[in-house]
Amino acid sequence: MTLIKFVDDEWGPVGSFNWFATHGTSMSRTNSLISGDNKGAAARFMEDWFEENVFLNGSESSYFGQSGSTRLPRRVSSIIPDLHEEREKLIELAASFQPSQGKPATRFSSVSRRVRSALRHADKPQFISAFCQSNCGDVSPNVLGTFCIDSGLPCDFYHSTCNGKNELCYGRGPGYPDEFESTRIIGERQYKKAMELFNSATEMLSGKIVYRHSYVDFSNLEVTLPKEGGVTEVLKTCPAAMGFAFAAGTTDGPGAFDFKQGDNKGNVFWSFVRNLLKTPNKEQIECHLPKPILLDTGEMKDPYDWAPSILPVQILRIGQLVILSVPGEFTTMAGRRLRDAVKSVLYSGGSDLDSNVHIVIAGLANTYSQYVTTFEEYQVQRYEGASTLYGPHTLSAYIQEFEKLAMAIVKGEQVAPGPQPPDLLERQISLLPPVILDITPPGVNFGDIKTDVPPRAIFRKRDIVTVTFWSASPRNDLMTEGTFALVEILHNQERWVPAYDDDDFCLRFKWARSSKLSPLSHATIEWRVPESAVLGVYRMTHFGASKNIFGSIRHFTGSSSAFIVA
Repeated sequence: MTLIKFVDDEWGPVGSFNWFATHGTSMSRTNSLISGDNKGAAARFMEDWFEENVFLNGSESSYFGQSGSTRLPRRVSSIIPDLHEEREKLIELAASFQPSQGKPATRFSSVSRRVRSALRHADKPQFISAFCQSNCGDVSPNVLGTFCIDSGLPCDFYHSTCNGKNELCYGRGPGYPDEFESTRIIGERQYKKAMELFNSATEMLSGKIVYRHSYVDFSNLEVTLPKEGGVTEVLKTCPAAMGFAFAAGTTDGPGAFDFKQGDNKGNVFWSFVRNLLKTPNKEQIECHLPKPILLDTGEMKDPYDWAPSILPVQILRIGQLVILSVPGEFTTMAGRRLRDAVKSVLYSGGSDLDSNVHIVIAGLANTYSQYVTTFEEYQVQRYEGASTLYGPHTLSAYIQEFEKLAMAIVKGEQVAPGPQPPDLLERQISLLPPVILDITPPGVNFGDIKTDVPPRAIFRKRDIVTVTFWSASPRNDLMTEGTFALVEILHNQERWVPAYDDDDFCLRFKWARSSKLSPLSHATIEWRVPESAVLGVYRMTHFGASKNIFGSIRHFTGSSSAFIVA
């Protein structure tokens, strides 16, 4: 992991970016909730740690690890005083707060009530922690290995199958069988390493700030490669195509049918299906060998290009930090070779950089063009090789183009902008139907309680509190900078204070229609009471927006009965 720490002269630390390669696939494809996966969890843990240990405590020593804290942040205990009333008094107090009837609200209500609302800290910059992606092409967070879900035995090593079927082979995360726990663990590991680097960062970035950016057509790019004897060979990339093993998926998300990884032959049936869409010509087939072409995406143009051909390549230099922005998922070794090649150019004559240069790969940057493997990995034709779009020399093409950018930086020269990619914004096709109408049953308001907490309810750490509201489609307003769900704690027996929202790992917001085509819908809020929750009186609050028959959007809110956490 490489981390850059941002320090303001007036405010001190205001953020950090780090680069570490691992797929955001701790949550499997069976998860239907919107999730930032392990990197989103890591960012949340890091920002909460900073707020608790630095912003709220106001201690400069916390910046540099003198507090010695490596635990996950306790969001509430540092801002809400413990309540020491006897249990019966708390129960009576909670019983006095019945569910509030759903009522109209403004969008500002959701934004202002959010736990981490910028409005709460308007006098100070918010700390931002970004857990950036790198060359993650072959890096899985499911670190316990791959197993067959029918037998529990390890999957076939070469093809990632179980009795010939890829659908049964899945990777297991460290929290198996709980994928939420796996997400938390992998996120926590990244967060703790980032915190360690953040607290120990001492090297100042200094020197030039420059960049070079160019568009390159990778569909038929000449690549010059050295050969033995000091001679060179000119080869070419190919128009994009996906191999048979692409359809096999990976152990983070298996494919279907009879596809398997490591397939360099294909089969007659799927070749016939492919030809119904587009039959690759002889030149295209030979260019991609040993990849058998399943989808000739680079030559499929209707209703628009199925794969990009013009890609952005970019180098950004900030002092001795050099960021390589790549528009795809490089494997571990592919990324290493790219970094080494760029480093060699930057060390060449005329450069002011020395051996202290830090080169990182920013993966999936500016656009997306699937995977990039080494030439050797491509020959094996696992999922990553089958998803390397432009043939066996794709990595060599990237290295060649990034070396050009690096040399331009060394010499202080500009680079040609290259061919412009097509603008497809006005040609996009969406198969998602719009929200037509939201309604509630007669006599019911949006935001009214459908299923409340039990009367005089008492919950303990690790219990699950569930409340359901009559609601409307979340697509009416995505609540950007706001929240759909809120857990509030009673302060001084009179004021409700936000404690957790749907950005917290312990709170889940689930929405569903009463039936597939029904305009009736409900939202369920699930709060897994964390160890950090303090003794007190709590309630759940929901924010939403409904759409009437005329298309008008109206915001609403509602709250549950109060309950005790003991």
